[in-house]
Amino acid sequence: MGLDRIGVGKIVATHGVRGEVKVEPWTDFLGRFRPGTRLILQRGEEIRPVTVARARPHGRHLILKLAEINDADQAGALRGALLKVEPWEVEPLPEGHYYIFQLVGSRVYTTGGDFLGTLTDVLTTGANDVYVVKGAGKKEILIPALKEVVRKIDLARREISVALPPGLLD
Repeated sequence: MGLDRIGVGKIVATHGVRGEVKVEPWTDFLGRFRPGTRLILQRGEEIRPVTVARARPHGRHLILKLAEINDADQAGALRGALLKVEPWEVEPLPEGHYYIFQLVGSRVYTTGGDFLGTLTDVLTTGANDVYVVKGAGKKEILIPALKEVVRKIDLARREISVALPPGLLD
């Protein structure tokens, strides 16, 4: 199974007349946009590499000057485009923290060894993340991603072991 590229931002508007774009960052690692960084620009079926020439904060957005974009018309054509990186280019996380793309597709078992299903999504909520697990022919199971529930994550085996709270499957 090949891993898909990881989205790190979306171009939401142009900025000025020199080809700058306003980007909604999808990452907490804003160093991802430092000058000289190569990113993958995806707009529909078009996929091409771009290089960050300049970056500066602008409220909750970033203003980027991409080396390959030289005027407002070129920048305007990029509205809605995604900025991505290869999976091996993501920033390392602290031990015990995972990217969603690393977890999706994992098989989920109870601590007793019962197969619950496959992790299909991770919902980010205010309190804690929630793992969405789909079993064979069963409805979705929503599992809170808490330390007392998620007991072990084995990325190499793509397996997650959980201790379900009482009544969760009822």
